[in-house]
Amino acid sequence: MIHGLPSMKSIKSLKSLVRKKTNPQEVSKSGWKMKPFLALMCTALLIFWYKTTNIQFEQTEIEETDYPFDMAKESEAVNDKLKGLPRGIIQSRSDLELKPLWSRSSLRSKGVEMTNRNLLAIPVGIKQKGNVDALVKKFLPANFTIVLFHYDGNMDKWWDLEWSSKAIHIVAHNQTKWWFAKRFLHPDVVSIYDYIFLWDEDLGVENFNPERYLRIVKSVGLEISQPALDHNSTEIHHKITLRSRTKKFHRRVYINRGHRRCSNTSADPPCTGFVEGMAPVFSKAAWFCTWNLIQNDLVHGWGMDMKLGYCAQGDRTKNVGIVDSEYIVHQGIQTLGESVPEKKTTARDVRARVSFIDSKTFSISNSFGFH
Repeated sequence: MIHGLPSMKSIKSLKSLVRKKTNPQEVSKSGWKMKPFLALMCTALLIFWYKTTNIQFEQTEIEETDYPFDMAKESEAVNDKLKGLPRGIIQSRSDLELKPLWSRSSLRSKGVEMTNRNLLAIPVGIKQKGNVDALVKKFLPANFTIVLFHYDGNMDKWWDLEWSSKAIHIVAHNQTKWWFAKRFLHPDVVSIYDYIFLWDEDLGVENFNPERYLRIVKSVGLEISQPALDHNSTEIHHKITLRSRTKKFHRRVYINRGHRRCSNTSADPPCTGFVEGMAPVFSKAAWFCTWNLIQNDLVHGWGMDMKLGYCAQGDRTKNVGIVDSEYIVHQGIQTLGESVPEKKTTARDVRARVSFIDSKTFSISNSFGFH
């Protein structure tokens, strides 16, 4: 045997080993042993795929129930800029609900009711903190989402209130609630809320219950409404907003003297179809219309209350009203703009000028058939 080469005996042993390894019967037995494992793997993958698909389907059903306007309809044209996205993934609407930072469980699984939600939005300054605290505490038990518009820039001093961390805080110096509402209460953002309360900060709510209020509003079909003003209110600009002690609600007022007469035949505000800008309440549909009605450069909103009837979703004399049994006190405290130097123009002049421009705009619109 030459040194370094394998012997004939070792070569035969190697061939024998190779034949054993490549024996078809052995391979067949090994394959049969693998089949149960592969079948188990396939079954596990199928179960995983089914569970995942089922969860996605259930989540879609929940979203369609909770957010009925979120799903894109087949009949709606898809924006050209969104054509690269699958139709099922497009979600054009949002909300103002706070989401947990880490928790993966849904609000539904935690027992949080996502239907019948309502929104309270208030422009606030730190000088009215105590009154706003009392106001918000009336609404929180009734499943309201709270949005505070800080017009004085002072937000840090609100954190000591127990509910403050649950509210949405938006800050912009010296802006009115109509400015805030136009920019932050877009209909696509507030579409999950049945009613939007866009209130001033200087309202007393000792005799007001939001749940009872909404029961009345729904039962009589008011799309736009407000609570009546108590007789002790500091400022009452229109008699129709004054509380009637004998009624649950009213839609019109009767005036037999003075320069303005209101009777059963009156069809225009402020005799009927009127609420004032300090405490309006809008249904979802009425707010969609009202948001589009608000001009982008609108400041104080003077004259707006005369035009809200256009958004009554029908007959303003029937769908707009004042709720008497749930009433508020208008304290008439002005804090917005205290630090801003005022020109010599009086509030009366400004109101007249804005109302005139507003009326001209609506006159032009109506002449073209826009109602």
